[in-house]
Amino acid sequence: MSRLMRHVTTGPYAPPVAARELTVTSADGARLHVEVHGPEGAPAVLLSHGWTCSTAFWAAQTRALATDHRVIVYDQRGHGRSPAATQLPYTTDMLADDLEAVLGATLEPGEQAVLAGHSMGGMTMMAAAGRPKFQEHAAAVLLCSTGSSQLVAEATVVPLMRASNLRTRFTRTILGSKAPLGPVTPIGKRVLKYATMGPGSAADKVEACARIVHACPREVRYGWSHVLEHLQLDAGVEQLTMPVAVVAGTDDRLTPVAHARRIAAALPNSAGLTELAGLGHMTPVEAPEAVTTKIRDLSQKYAQPKSQSQSQSQSQKGADAA
Repeated sequence: MSRLMRHVTTGPYAPPVAARELTVTSADGARLHVEVHGPEGAPAVLLSHGWTCSTAFWAAQTRALATDHRVIVYDQRGHGRSPAATQLPYTTDMLADDLEAVLGATLEPGEQAVLAGHSMGGMTMMAAAGRPKFQEHAAAVLLCSTGSSQLVAEATVVPLMRASNLRTRFTRTILGSKAPLGPVTPIGKRVLKYATMGPGSAADKVEACARIVHACPREVRYGWSHVLEHLQLDAGVEQLTMPVAVVAGTDDRLTPVAHARRIAAALPNSAGLTELAGLGHMTPVEAPEAVTTKIRDLSQKYAQPKSQSQSQSQSQKGADAA
C-alpha cells in the first residue's frame, strides 16, 4: 500500500483533490510534491506541515479555504510524495531552500500570500525569514504549535517526570527512535493521542493524525528528529517583520505553550497569540475551524488577489525606475 493510500479517504480529514499538481526542484536538486487548490486569481495561502506529516494534515483548511483562496500545500522533503533527500544530514537551511523554491514556482513576482506553518512548518518560516523570496512573498504568517529552540529540553512527552537531564535523555531517545511505527493499531493511536493531542480529541481526529504520522518513513522521521533536537532559530523569529499570529494548545506536550509565548513576545510585528484550552500539538486537526479562521482573518487584512498584487508590483517597479 502506498503512503498516500494510508490516509483517511472520507470525511473532513480526507485529502481533497488538487486543481493541479506539480513537482518543484529545490536548490540542491531535491524534488518536492506541490498541490494547488482553489480558483486561480484568488488571494493565495501557503500551508507548510510539520515533522512526520504531509499535505494531508491540512485537509480541513485546504477544503475550507479553497472556496475563495488559492491554497498551496507541499510535502516537506522525505514526507508524503516528496522523495527523501540524497544529501544528508537534514538541515534547517534545506527547509528554507524548499520553501523558497515552492514560493518561486507558485507565486508571481511580487505576489504575496499568507503563509501558515505547523510545528516543523513553522520552523520552516523562521528558517526562511531572512531569505529574499520569503520577504517578497510573505504578506503575513501564522505559526501553529511550534518552537524556535530548546525543543527536547522542554517537551513533556515523558510522563511523571520533572524537567531534568534525565527527562531530556528519555525524550531524545523517544523522539529519535529508529523503530518502525508499523500499522495503525488501537495501542498506537492511544500513544499518539497522549503524546501529540489533547485528552478530549475525537476518535476521527486521532485516526486521521495516526494515519498521517504512521505513513512517514522511519529513516525520514529519524533524520529530521536530529534537526529538531539541535534547533536554534531564535534569530529567525526576530526577522519575521511582517504581521505574525501565533496559535498554540495549552496541553501541547511536544512544543509546550511556553514556546508560543516566547515567540509572540519576540516578534517585531505580532498579530496576537491565541491559546486553545485543552488542545495538544495537532491544532490544525484538533481545532480546524479555529485555525482556518485565523488564516482567513490574516488573508482578509493583509493578502490581495493576484491581479491587484501584480499591479502594485508593476507600479512599484515603475516608481523605482523613475
